[in-house]
This record gives sequence, structure tokens and C-alpha cells, in this order.
Amino acid sequence: MCAAPDQAVELPAGTDLSKETVLAGRVVSGGEPVGGAFVRLLDSTGEFTAEVVSSASGNFRFFAAPGSWTVRALSRSGNGQSELSPEGPGLHQTEIAVA
Repeated sequence: MCAAPDQAVELPAGTDLSKETVLAGRVVSGGEPVGGAFVRLLDSTGEFTAEVVSSASGNFRFFAAPGSWTVRALSRSGNGQSELSPEGPGLHQTEIAVA
């Protein structure tokens, strides 16, 4: 079983977005949320780094470092991905459309 925190919950108390880099978003298909998608974080070389399961509302998040990241969603509705390149701390959001 995945030990990742519940993705539907707001950022944990004490999260300091002036110091931490958070990659967050939502998985959608036809504009509707996709819950239960496997969302993978890949580094700039394409190497697997982490995985979470999207919440019922399609939400996901990762705590990462600044740099180039690929966020890939795999679901029964299809697959999709998004590229993120945060240059510093903060909340960096994306939406992944799967088809």
C-alpha cells in the first residue's frame, strides 16, 4: 500500500512555501477529475523519483527541489503528462489531461 499522504488534504500545517518547492495539480479527462490515477514524478533525465495516487477530485502533490520535472499520470481513462520547471520555492501547479 502507498504511504503517501492523502492528496485531497490541503498542504500540511507548517509548510513554508518561501522555503519549500511543491508541485501540485489535478488529473482530468474531458474536464472531469480523474481519481485513482497513478501520478509519477520523473527527474530531468526521465528517472522515476516518486509516485502518488490522485484523490477522488484528481488532486496530487509532490515536495521536490527546483529544477526540471515531468509529472506523468496513468489511469483507466488514459495517460498524460506535464512538464514543470520551478526555479525556486513556492507552489507550482499544473493540470494533466489524460486521454
